[in-house]
Amino acid sequence: MHRTLHATLAPLIVLAASGAARAVPEDGGVLLKTDRGLTYRQWLPADFARHRRDVPLILFSHGFGGCAQQSATLTRALADAGYAVLAPNHRDEGCSRFRGNMGQILGAARMRPDQPFTDAKAWGPTSEISRRHDLEALLDHALNRSPYRDAIDPDRLAVMGHSLGGYAALGLAGAWPSWRDPRVKAVLALSPFAAPFVFAGTVGDIAVPVMYQTGTRDIGIEAALLRRGGYEATHDPKYLLVLRGAGHFAWTELNPVFQATIANYATAFFDRVLLYKPAPLLKAKPGAQVARYLHAP
Repeated sequence: MHRTLHATLAPLIVLAASGAARAVPEDGGVLLKTDRGLTYRQWLPADFARHRRDVPLILFSHGFGGCAQQSATLTRALADAGYAVLAPNHRDEGCSRFRGNMGQILGAARMRPDQPFTDAKAWGPTSEISRRHDLEALLDHALNRSPYRDAIDPDRLAVMGHSLGGYAALGLAGAWPSWRDPRVKAVLALSPFAAPFVFAGTVGDIAVPVMYQTGTRDIGIEAALLRRGGYEATHDPKYLLVLRGAGHFAWTELNPVFQATIANYATAFFDRVLLYKPAPLLKAKPGAQVARYLHAP
């Protein structure tokens, strides 16, 4: 499975880096910087500055070679639904780096994660730990700096991520117990690289509600969640959405086909687990784009 995943991702990193650079909107959230130099983007609900500690915060971790604004349709939709979304640019950020010439684009192929995607068993709590540091730094920044600290509810915090960002989000929720941040109350894992946790047997250590999203053409990811038992080992409450015909980049601006379905389920999930609001979609019969939908309870 993992060799197949790597064989799929390796050439796509070049295509995705160059394609994402063209596909992501120039106005994909405001580009900002923390006082320690971490760049990030924000999507805020209307009248954010008028709120007083009642706005839920969602951190977004991009995919390998992606960027903070790679899933701007989703992050904007969540802001429109009343959530503040902040997204750091990790060290492998590619959208700005690969807008240039072919040499720069081909250089994307030389990017490597800390451990090969082919060898999920080699991954451990130190693998890509810089992503944990980025997310923690941005969370601390938001809770201690204006305009965020006055508007954000510190008891309603969540993390979502795509691909390697999904790995980071799950790690922060306890899939690597040493990464666990008790401030995180929910995780949305979008086509997540969850195989390291499945092999390590730590999926059961995730301590918060989780929604997984994957696709029938999401090579390797669906297998880790279904055939290798990642979803089954996850504690309740949990959700698994499998999109019919969706590949690995369906959760980015490279593919607009599934954006509405992705955003609708994401919003319903956060409404239910962060705001404790009714979320009828989570109990409804799935639409045509959904190949499989599981939830417990």
